[in-house]
Amino acid sequence: MVKLSPRVRAALAPTLLPALALSLCLAPLGAGPAAAAAGGRPAACAGSSALHFGTQSFRLANGMTFLVVERPDPASVAAGWVASVGSADDPAGATGASHLLEHMMFKGTHTIGVQDPNELDVLYGRAGATSLNAFTKNDLTAYFVSVPANELELWFWLESDRLLAPVFRDLEGERKVIKQERQRDESTPRGRLQSQFNALFWQAQPYHAPIFGWPSDLAATSIADAEHHFHASYTAGNLTAVLVGHLDRARIEDLAHRYFDRLPAAPAPPRTPTAEPEQLAETRMNAAIDGPAELEIRYHSVPFRHPDSYALEVLAGLLNGPNGRLANALLAAERADQATAEQVSLRRAGFFSLTARARGDHGPEGLEQAWYGVLRRLQEEAVSPAELERVRNRLAADTFRRLREPLFLLVQLLTAAGLGDWHDLDEHTCRVAAVSAEDIRRVARAYFEPRNRTVGLYRAAGEPGKP
Repeated sequence: MVKLSPRVRAALAPTLLPALALSLCLAPLGAGPAAAAAGGRPAACAGSSALHFGTQSFRLANGMTFLVVERPDPASVAAGWVASVGSADDPAGATGASHLLEHMMFKGTHTIGVQDPNELDVLYGRAGATSLNAFTKNDLTAYFVSVPANELELWFWLESDRLLAPVFRDLEGERKVIKQERQRDESTPRGRLQSQFNALFWQAQPYHAPIFGWPSDLAATSIADAEHHFHASYTAGNLTAVLVGHLDRARIEDLAHRYFDRLPAAPAPPRTPTAEPEQLAETRMNAAIDGPAELEIRYHSVPFRHPDSYALEVLAGLLNGPNGRLANALLAAERADQATAEQVSLRRAGFFSLTARARGDHGPEGLEQAWYGVLRRLQEEAVSPAELERVRNRLAADTFRRLREPLFLLVQLLTAAGLGDWHDLDEHTCRVAAVSAEDIRRVARAYFEPRNRTVGLYRAAGEPGKP
């Protein structure tokens, strides 16, 4: 096992390392470059999978993949499955279909929910299961639950049955629930404007439509539309199941064959080949909101598993946190009371975002100019070895803390599998550790050009804003 930095070890609970049974591959400072050939492993990860989760995989004859991760807790199993289909795959004129389908998948089958559409929830509850839920993202839809270890076969039966023969009941009721979800999502000061900003940012990619769908499409989607989307997208070759717990691999394979072999063999559906064109000019949105002024800036960047995504993640780490560069430039100067940066890597494309909320009567223009000052330093000056080490160690420690929980590990594996490659979770920390100071400066210059950005200026209603 490679030695951990004292900072990382001190940050972790004493029982965390043995509980995770992980091996961290921290590259020496200056290792890289992060931008090796797409899909290739950086030299720092050669011969190691960085975080050893002990993930075992097998595939059924129908094309469905299973991932199994051993954990010491014998009491429960975190279990779930993911379909590699999300809002970006919604049919034309039926935006929101993937999210609506997620809701309808809880309404039972030909044998479950005949008398009570909520019988799936009832059956899991009687067995002592918890955390039954699902989520839809741009590129995937995932379903998960935590079940007592002695009730694991119940999960195999229920989940295989709703994939084999779902019945979509109470469409109107679920439409109302989704409308309520949209209202909650839009209840923040700039929540109602996010769909417009998102549509302004994406030119060609299907990410421009909201995950909830446009209201007119949601109102028009029928049971037949949902069934068609299910049969086209929830094919065995487009599904990955994940189980995390104290498991017997042989028993898992036996149960997988017994229940999921029933699904007909079918490959993953084809995906649109449309690529996002190069943005040729900056775009801007000016709006008024009820609340303090806010700023959002997005830059087109790179998709999931692109080598530069890891350098951009470390760059975001340099900006975030109480000692990050955004805190020093915006919060310490009392221009903002909140500022965050994030690299978002989707299946087809990606973006880097900065969001900030102004303090007092400051306007978004001052936040924008302060950000450009921070950016210029990243483009012109190399990050010091001490600062880079601190950020990489913090990111590694955060990863350890999060993946301590089986349910969180399950969700991360479901997400990586849904995006196209579950191996990313094994390699992620090692790839982050391989990012060098020169990688940071290179990506800051490559992706943060003025013409590559979309700027949202949200002024407090009735106020002109002050720089």
